[in-house]
Amino acid sequence: MNILLIGATGMIGSRILNEAVSRGHNVTAAVRDVSKLTPHDNVTPIALDANVAAETIPRAEASDVIISAISPRNTGDAVAEAVTFTESLIEVQQATGKRLLMVGGGSSLYMPDGQNALDLTPDSILPEATGMRRAYAMLVDADTDFTVLAPGGMIQPGERTGKFRLAGRTMLTNAEGGKGNISAEDFAIAMMDEVETPKHFGTIFNVAY
Repeated sequence: MNILLIGATGMIGSRILNEAVSRGHNVTAAVRDVSKLTPHDNVTPIALDANVAAETIPRAEASDVIISAISPRNTGDAVAEAVTFTESLIEVQQATGKRLLMVGGGSSLYMPDGQNALDLTPDSILPEATGMRRAYAMLVDADTDFTVLAPGGMIQPGERTGKFRLAGRTMLTNAEGGKGNISAEDFAIAMMDEVETPKHFGTIFNVAY
């Protein structure tokens, strides 16, 4: 499969890139600085501004699926940034008809008691979290073939275990009822499983231990 991966050098994007390559896929790795990518036979590095649909459309047309692993900076402009790149991704998807998968935020989920997960987000990451929730809402409102995968709580580098739980928009919680967690490596497995065997269409789902 030919995959256009936007944001291939980020904490999550780099793990998705590794997982995709390990499964034998060809990846067009779209980044701002191609020098940060390690050369690989199955990886085509390109410099791309994801905010400009006209730049992205030709690359998407040559791919089977699009994965976006970008997020806004955690500043006061995060919502505006999220709106800009999501508008571009929607335009790309609609122009090419290619399926769009996005790395989403846990802020777009709900807790088991129905509480908005965004309400439990620490102030330190609230701008980014708010922006990603807005991005998801835009995808829902658009006529778009999309899937969003969000971490069920905290995500950080860790071990690739291949053992995790999946759920819909209700956040997976830990034994104490709090937010769960997932390694970026296992998140990448869940994302690539969805790429290879699509099960979630026009919606969001989450992964956690």
